[in-house]
Amino acid sequence: MKAQKLYPFVPSGDDYELAISFFESLGFTKTWGDDQLCGLSMAGAYFLLQNHENIEWQQNQMIVIEVDDLDAYWDMISEKDLEKTFKGVKIKKPTDYPWGREVHIIDPAGVCWHLRAGEG
Repeated sequence: MKAQKLYPFVPSGDDYELAISFFESLGFTKTWGDDQLCGLSMAGAYFLLQNHENIEWQQNQMIVIEVDDLDAYWDMISEKDLEKTFKGVKIKKPTDYPWGREVHIIDPAGVCWHLRAGEG
């Protein structure tokens, strides 16, 4: 047996509908859902957004997503002014690190997302 995919659960924080809207603004599509859980996808990336608030979990979870063109993705999200639209959101512009180029996003619940440039 070989693992094929990993689908993490991500807490929405105190406003599930706001979290869905935020991720749609980042380019994710809601593929299914109800009032407690939904699937969100963007190309090959997929996660389960859970209508759940747990501050300690939210402030300690990090997710890494690799995108094929980080600078184009940055252009798309930076023009949306997400930090003003969604309370608590913080976004760090593309930065080069020893391990690669990344954009860092803190979502409305406090989860830290690392969007990194693909290697190919």
